[in-house]
Amino acid sequence: MTRRSILIALLLICAVAAHAFGPRKPKPALPAQQYPFHETHANEHVTIAAEPCDTSDTLPDTRLDYWNRGFMPIRVIVTNDSGEPVNLDDARIHFIAADNTVIPAATDDDLQRRMFDIKDATGHRLPLGIPIPITVGKKNIDKKILQDDEDFGFKTTTVAPHTTVAGYLFYDISDVDDPALKNATLELRKVRFATSNKALDSFEIPLQPNPKSTDKPKAKP
Repeated sequence: MTRRSILIALLLICAVAAHAFGPRKPKPALPAQQYPFHETHANEHVTIAAEPCDTSDTLPDTRLDYWNRGFMPIRVIVTNDSGEPVNLDDARIHFIAADNTVIPAATDDDLQRRMFDIKDATGHRLPLGIPIPITVGKKNIDKKILQDDEDFGFKTTTVAPHTTVAGYLFYDISDVDDPALKNATLELRKVRFATSNKALDSFEIPLQPNPKSTDKPKAKP
């Protein structure tokens, strides 16, 4: 290969790596009351919404394709209109399927086990004809999961008065009958006021599939 071809190949590799590992921004969150699926506790002045991501338009621009490995991304939006901070540190946010199957949000370890396989670890060599070996295709699954969590997860677990905080959670729906969102519920327990430590009443947000959604993908072996 000519030096020019080698340089072009290297630049392409750098561009791909920058896209894969560079920071990504989720779309700005609206107040929770503006989402179709939400519940407001008028006495506590707190609203929590759920935005299921079951269409290409709603899926977050993550580095890894969690959807096609059986995970449903759901964006949780918390709007605090009270005069006291709300704390999510102890919150339990569960997906409840129509048959009452309870699915907790996936941990980073859960995602890594599903996303990682042998071919992800090996990569392949580029025949550049230069003495420095270059391997591409290595997924660095754990790093990408951590970066996705940093970019798309909750930036803080404290919701200051008169502010909105949002983050994406992922739920393993690979064993849930299609459509997974039909008559499902997102349940939030142990949300607390930060100063008084008083627990808010539980939130139970009814969910339904987007009319544009297709049957959920099955997790790859």
